[in-house]
Amino acid sequence: MEKLRLPEYLKRGIIDTEKTKLVRHTLKDYCLNTVCEAARCPNKNECYSKNTATFLIMGNICTRNCRFCNVSAGKPEILSPKEPQKIADAILKLGLKYAVITSVTRDDLPDGGASHFANVIYEIRKLTPNVRVEVLTPDFKGNKDAVDIVIKAKPDVFNHNIETVPSLYKKARPQANYNQSLDFLDYIKKHSNILTKTGIMLGLGETKDELIKVFEDLVKIKCDIVTIGQYIQPSKSHLPVIKYYEPSEYDELTAIAKSMGIKHTFFSPLARSSYKAVEVFEKK
Repeated sequence: MEKLRLPEYLKRGIIDTEKTKLVRHTLKDYCLNTVCEAARCPNKNECYSKNTATFLIMGNICTRNCRFCNVSAGKPEILSPKEPQKIADAILKLGLKYAVITSVTRDDLPDGGASHFANVIYEIRKLTPNVRVEVLTPDFKGNKDAVDIVIKAKPDVFNHNIETVPSLYKKARPQANYNQSLDFLDYIKKHSNILTKTGIMLGLGETKDELIKVFEDLVKIKCDIVTIGQYIQPSKSHLPVIKYYEPSEYDELTAIAKSMGIKHTFFSPLARSSYKAVEVFEKK
């Protein structure tokens, strides 16, 4: 299959300012990982220029091997008990008002790392109590006790990505389960007042009808915020892009989603789960 050419509207220029340097130096000083770097996010420099980043906790080695993701898979690192405090210190130094915390998947841990997520939230609250916290977690293998641990820590937004339509799970997310992810989000909504959020990639071969069915599923579980963005192939070893969606198609999908009852959407070619998260949150 011939590789599709990346459209101009998906290309990002290099941004190098004092703010981007501050973010990089802060991350280096505290020995912290970001999904911006690990996943080769196209918005990295823009976010750094706004003095923000999405923190990647529990190391940078994932126990799963999703075929769309650039994060390395293998034997993960031992959890650092100092990481929650370092995250809180970095947030204070950067002057963040809204922090997004995500992680690699840690199927090797009994609770999937839920306690570590909670500890990060607690440390942030202690040092900067007015900072809004969004967590983007793995599925914890559907472990409701693990979900409860994070719920108890009271993040402002609890995000878990659906990623794609059910028919593509075997190809894109062979170690995940669509219905389990739906149930995960549904459980959070039924057992807390926390805003729920999810994200979907376009371009892996899904159809419009399949996307509409996903919208229906998300409406049923009252998911508060939905983001959709274009999948961009990180390397030749990852899944190829089947289609690049035009900006007008995102507008069409936004209209469809809203007409179906999804209240808060951010559908854009370069949208990612944590991209402009504070702006999306404030518009809720």
